Amino acid sequence: MKKTLMLILMGIAIFSCSNDDDKNQNNCDFNTLISSEQFKNSPSDELEIHNLEINNDCLKINFSSGGCSGDTWVVKLIDKGITTKSIPPQRSLKLSLKNDELCEALITKKLTFDISNLQVKGNQVKLNIANSNKIILYEY
Repeated sequence: MKKTLMLILMGIAIFSCSNDDDKNQNNCDFNTLISSEQFKNSPSDELEIHNLEINNDCLKINFSSGGCSGDTWVVKLIDKGITTKSIPPQRSLKLSLKNDELCEALITKKLTFDISNLQVKGNQVKLNIANSNKIILYEY
């Protein structure tokens, strides 16, 4: 009886562990998507990017948009899927925002995105954030 109870408890403990696909091993908030189709077709609601900062393999983006609280926003960092042959190589990204909030408050958020999947041959790549006119050098 004790063995059966122990096996049941172990099974519950194993299956109750969650695998959150938005989180990653770098402790960033979200993963970066690589998709030319999503880059072209994803929502592009108005936002303003204030600051970009890289810490290890996480890109922290400080941005604002109008809304009520920002709790319903859908935010994605999307790479176009093309790397230039310049030195250093460059990638084009956009911060996609779907914002259905109708309030007029200005909401500012800081989110981090795992950019480790953007690494190319060598040890650095420039990240051009299309809807901010900002470029940041990612060294790894």
